[in-house]
Amino acid sequence: MLAKRIIPCLDVDNGRVKKGVKFVDLKDVGDPVAIAKAYQEQGADELVFLDITATNQNRETMTNVIERVSAQIFMPLTVGGGIRSVADINNMLLAGADKVSLNSAAVANPKLIQQGAEKFGRQCIVVAIDTRWNQKTNQYDVMVNGGRKNTGLDALEWARRVQQLGAGELLITSMDADGTKIGFDLRLYQQMDQQVSIPVIASGGCGQVSDFSALFEQTNVDAALAASVFHYGELTIEQVKHQLTLQGVAVR
Repeated sequence: MLAKRIIPCLDVDNGRVKKGVKFVDLKDVGDPVAIAKAYQEQGADELVFLDITATNQNRETMTNVIERVSAQIFMPLTVGGGIRSVADINNMLLAGADKVSLNSAAVANPKLIQQGAEKFGRQCIVVAIDTRWNQKTNQYDVMVNGGRKNTGLDALEWARRVQQLGAGELLITSMDADGTKIGFDLRLYQQMDQQVSIPVIASGGCGQVSDFSALFEQTNVDAALAASVFHYGELTIEQVKHQLTLQGVAVR
């Protein structure tokens, strides 16, 4: 079994790290460079930076933040938010990102996934899928524009399609669980296991160490992403990895 990854997520708004619940009520958490350095010292396997307002404000993403972070951080960085073109992908990689995350832009222009994979390699292309359970249609809907717009797309079908287009990895967020600390949406990831063969990062809902354990024991996801529990010091990455190791889960 491949070692599982533990990935903190930094949601960035106007150069500051923010965190909310279900994508709203954002609170300031701190400076992205300082927080990134702290996570590197804790032993994070990767970092994900998401510019959570770039798409809605129709502006370019945070190259200056990534340049500052990459100058001091020596682990893989994935960056998303406001990336709409091959040129944007190139700029992010030049700024120091190892991978880029496409979400709203991928839905609006699926060819961007293919173009990015062909030019930079599919290992650089992460497609982020924000999902919300739709009781009426009995499916997970794909949400875009920072979770504000429901596309009506079935998240499972969309995941299959982006894999075919060249995505190298998926970042799947449960908006229903995001920031609630009630645990990962295991049903979502179990269903996703049946659809794709590329690595999946699970995001949304982590509140305690046992949530990581349940995720890795009951699904085939490759990585777990969390924000609130790490940002507010409720858990450290060392604690999580130590407990997972004791329970027989291979971690890096």
